[in-house]
Amino acid sequence: MTSYRVAEAAEILGVSDDTVRRWVEAGRLPASGNPAVIVGADLAVLAESLVDEPDRERSRASSVSARNRLPGIVTRVKKDTVMAQVEMVCGRSRMVSLMSADAADELGLAPGVRAVASVKSTNVVIETV
Repeated sequence: MTSYRVAEAAEILGVSDDTVRRWVEAGRLPASGNPAVIVGADLAVLAESLVDEPDRERSRASSVSARNRLPGIVTRVKKDTVMAQVEMVCGRSRMVSLMSADAADELGLAPGVRAVASVKSTNVVIETV
């Protein structure tokens, strides 16, 4: 039987350790022992529910066809007169998007700006938060 510590579960779900602890305390995620241990199957059930119940009311997710949305922070923007290369860190992932320089300017993309990378097929679409 596979099991995870709170920190491992948090990393898998892309949330903080404190969030996982709150879910355990609230009974949303079963855990046992001290330190808390979470059974892999229980973690999978919660992970699936998080995908099935995304917070679509506060975002454009319900009106965008791309479902692979990765929140992150812009780390680099390289622009010339026509194109821009925008790099982001989304959790432990590095995302790179190529777009027009005008689009990058209109979005105000610069290092430190929070954004969401939406992945659809081979395209990465970035929107500001």
